[in-house]
Amino acid sequence: MAAPVVDDEYRRQVDRARRDLRALISAKGCAPIMLRLAWHDAGTYDAKTKTGGANGSIRYEEEYTHGSNAGLKIAIDLLEPIKAKNPRVTYADLYQLAGVVAVEVTGGPTVEFIPGRRDSSVCPREGRLPDAKKGAPHLRDIFYRMGLTDKDIVALSGGHTLGKAHPERSGFEGAWTKEPLKFDNSYFVELLKGESEGLLQLPTDKALLQDPEFRPYVELYAKDEDAFFKDYAESHKKLSELGFRSSGPASAKSDLTTAAVLAQSAFGVAVAAAVVIAGYLYEASKKSK
Repeated sequence: MAAPVVDDEYRRQVDRARRDLRALISAKGCAPIMLRLAWHDAGTYDAKTKTGGANGSIRYEEEYTHGSNAGLKIAIDLLEPIKAKNPRVTYADLYQLAGVVAVEVTGGPTVEFIPGRRDSSVCPREGRLPDAKKGAPHLRDIFYRMGLTDKDIVALSGGHTLGKAHPERSGFEGAWTKEPLKFDNSYFVELLKGESEGLLQLPTDKALLQDPEFRPYVELYAKDEDAFFKDYAESHKKLSELGFRSSGPASAKSDLTTAAVLAQSAFGVAVAAAVVIAGYLYEASKKSK
């Protein structure tokens, strides 16, 4: 499919979609699944063959029915009204923007978002995403295939600070942190504590401690949240642009001025407490039904 023309109207629709996403994620407490959708759409990239990546192909049944994508149809359906309201915004852009906003409104760092991803109808083969039951060599195979680094592996693993595993989706159950709707460095803090009752640690999580190249990043991020936020924002941006080739110089690519970035960061801090409360109320209301 052709790349979208990122003109003023396109940018206006992106800004409107961002506002709509903030409202949706705050109301539904659905930041974790939106972040997972963004990651799973982008994380199929193969740097050698230039296939997969952040191209919106996960909206097709052929891909969202992959075992690793179990449950993601929920997020796809939640985003359809926003797509209908902002029709020029590609699915590829919308899904990555949802991941960026999910991090922002739960108190995480501001991740720079550059619009212009093209949609694709070509779904990658199954098996390109990480298998939680495997260890460090497998993680490197998956992430190096995308063109990412050891630091990216550990920083992006910190996204597990949001959400919980569901047995019907992954075969695992539980949250990684005590506040699964708050984006902070507690994933690494809990990892260093060892296994705790009621909290989850997957084989791929434990691999971060066991591998001598990964562990220093875990220790750094556990003691320095600012360092984690800085590295996470950089790694998330890289992930969100896998397979995306924007045009023009870097200084002209961003849809955010410096002032806008600062404003969004401030907004994210202000809304983080509200979204956590709203999320817990939403979960409580679901359990009561």
